[in-house]
Amino acid sequence: MRWKDEAVLPAGAGRADRPKKGDRDVTTTAMDRMPLDDINLSDFEFWAQPYSVREAAFRTLRAERPIAFYQEPELPDTAIPLTKGPGYYAITRHADITEISRHPELYCSGKSGTTILDMPVEFLEFLGSMINMDDPRHSRLRRIVSASFNPRMVKDLEDSVQRIAAQIVDEAIAAGGGDFVPMVAARLPLKIICDMMGVPESQYDTVLQATNILLGGGDEEFFPLDQDPTLLLMSAITSLNALMDELATSRMEHPTDDLTSALLHANVDGEALTHSELCSFFLLLLVAGNETTRTAINHGLLALTEQPEQRAAWLADIDGVTPTAVEEIVRWASPVIFMRRTVTQPTVLSGHEFTTDDKVIIFYNSANRDEDVFEDPYDFDVRRSPNPHIGFGAAGPHFCLGAHLARREISVMFRELLTRAPGIRAVSPPDQLKSNFINGIKHLEFDLGGIGTS
Repeated sequence: MRWKDEAVLPAGAGRADRPKKGDRDVTTTAMDRMPLDDINLSDFEFWAQPYSVREAAFRTLRAERPIAFYQEPELPDTAIPLTKGPGYYAITRHADITEISRHPELYCSGKSGTTILDMPVEFLEFLGSMINMDDPRHSRLRRIVSASFNPRMVKDLEDSVQRIAAQIVDEAIAAGGGDFVPMVAARLPLKIICDMMGVPESQYDTVLQATNILLGGGDEEFFPLDQDPTLLLMSAITSLNALMDELATSRMEHPTDDLTSALLHANVDGEALTHSELCSFFLLLLVAGNETTRTAINHGLLALTEQPEQRAAWLADIDGVTPTAVEEIVRWASPVIFMRRTVTQPTVLSGHEFTTDDKVIIFYNSANRDEDVFEDPYDFDVRRSPNPHIGFGAAGPHFCLGAHLARREISVMFRELLTRAPGIRAVSPPDQLKSNFINGIKHLEFDLGGIGTS
């Protein structure tokens, strides 16, 4: 399917050698390249470009300059001090990102794992929690948190995913269409993560609004031009901290089966979470456990709409195809675009000599289209195997703690959609989130394609 108002690739991007795939919209395959000098990953407007333009830029970088240096983005005028550094290296090949991720002793996260700009330490603590930590603090915190995910809790979560997904699809079928993002994709992970943490339904909107701000990337829908973005971020953090304090006070006196209670009372080898660690992890779970799965589900519907032959292949063998289809959705969506690492000592990567304190930005979205790793990387293939994507991060200490839950949510949601509303489809172009961090979709209109069953 080709959206009528979809932007085309920039001038100079040739089409002569682009492969054709039947009736598929080849403008979305990004098989072209963008002139190297036209690429500026620090220009925020680059991240407002259509997917085809962005994919063309990263294809060029992988081929011509896989370790590319950029000046840091211009600093906004804010109430909270931000520091512009000397620049950063964009790492775009799968092999290099995998190597960096396996060696935290050479490429650390403690100076920020989530921001290109240097930010105050207290800001990083709350914004990233474990993401912005190195060992031994990181391994200690992850060990305590992991111990709280007991088998009973995981089983209860899996049962909840099935029940909640079925209810959401019931309502989507009854409505017959609307905005897929709030009606379907956002609801499942929001409900699951809030229930897991014990957040009451009356606070769901608070969590969703805070998540949209914390991961909104500066998009004008969530960051009005007349407001200080850092103050909006701090307000979102404050609202979630207040929610955590309220829950913690209640659970200390009246423990329940939720994760907040488990974390409050967790003790591994005599170690427990401090109040600050509990607050920052609470924020991380609510935000990361909400947005990234939402993004994957949105991109999954979009891909199945644009490539109906893949929908047919999945429908023909739901049980057999679902495991590989879920992995392909995560690869295709690459919900988290980048993470940052900082070089700890002089080292060499693919012939490039790094010095201490160099910033390296590892672009997962680019690695997941690497032609050296994936056959036909611009094909969405629900039966792709093997599929060594790094949509949950590459192997290493920072691999996504919630990967299992995310896979479960995506799997159950699409099983419900495809078996009960097999014609569900996007009926408008995606309203992209303007962000260099989250590959989000803000709005996506859908209908049932004239087919819907209950």
